[in-house]
Amino acid sequence: MTTSVSLTGGQVLTPQGDLEAADLHIADGRVVDRPAADALHIDCRGYHVLPGIVDVHGDAFELELHPRPGVDIAFPIAMASVDRQLLANGITTAFHGLTVSWEPGARSLAAGRRFMAELQALAPRFMADHRVQLRWETFAHDAIDDIADWLTLHPTPALAFNDHTTSTLETVKAGDHHKLNKWAQRAGVTLEQYLAQVEAVGQRAPEVPAKIREVAALAGRQGVVMLAHDEWTGAERTRHRDLGMRVSEFPLAREVAADAMAGGEHVVMGGPNVIRGGSHTGALSAEEAIGEGLCSVLASDYYYPSLLHAAERLVESGLRSLDEAWDLVSRNPAAAMGLDDRGTLETGRRADVAVVDCTGPWRLVHTVAGGKIVSFGG
Repeated sequence: MTTSVSLTGGQVLTPQGDLEAADLHIADGRVVDRPAADALHIDCRGYHVLPGIVDVHGDAFELELHPRPGVDIAFPIAMASVDRQLLANGITTAFHGLTVSWEPGARSLAAGRRFMAELQALAPRFMADHRVQLRWETFAHDAIDDIADWLTLHPTPALAFNDHTTSTLETVKAGDHHKLNKWAQRAGVTLEQYLAQVEAVGQRAPEVPAKIREVAALAGRQGVVMLAHDEWTGAERTRHRDLGMRVSEFPLAREVAADAMAGGEHVVMGGPNVIRGGSHTGALSAEEAIGEGLCSVLASDYYYPSLLHAAERLVESGLRSLDEAWDLVSRNPAAAMGLDDRGTLETGRRADVAVVDCTGPWRLVHTVAGGKIVSFGG
């Protein structure tokens, strides 16, 4: 690891979208015009030098913290592993999708409080830039005061509005005990306890619209990036837009994605959806949406390697040029999250870089995160 680096001889992706044979110089965590006197020179001949990946929504960290039901790993151990996974996949900025729900267990308010406190304490030890996307379950009204406090932190979390409670109530009504047992196990309670909790929370339904407006107004006053999750209709997109939610995350219908893109907003879809050739839940195909111009951002969702290899698949299939594919995982997500200091390799910007061997199956060779380099073999 070093803070003064010159990546020499590679094909550098310019802000204009061209690949140019050039050297990229880094000092004090920033891209600079000329090499520092003490710069470590890294030979990048034959490799592409690309902006670091920005992941707007990833929750694979949950598996590191809770690898099996009832098994918890100490936060410093689990998140050190996550940090290394991010770097090993070219991800230099990661928004951890922290679900704050009414459920007990891993997605409870108490678990969210622990996560936020421990992440703040450990942040200086990480190489990647670890941030948070608060995934507020809109029936979790007890969490609103905590959210208000968290939105005052630096860096400011993003805020996603999620309603998985309504579908849970529908699952209860349908009597799908297979799903319900799995969710109860995740929450660390019996099925009977889980059903009782769902019934109690379901009584809050009449209050939900007002609570959403309250939280959106709070976030809007602080300039927080707000995302709407799992929108079904254009009417939902309009309603959420009016509340300040200018990013549509994992839309469930083409009309939603088309509405958002037509309005100059960002549409987020999953990298795993691309590399698998479709959604595992039968939702909108990300690859088809990209082909139709209905997706501007890819997120790792539940699998960190998916972003690098989604870009690879899009290029290899001819659906997108390299610069267009890379915009989906770097420039556009940075813009969607209001990060104007990264996403392109320009003088003065944060030195986040992914050096990739694209001569065969894509292979990450080096990652630079805030000027610090980690190598994975030339």
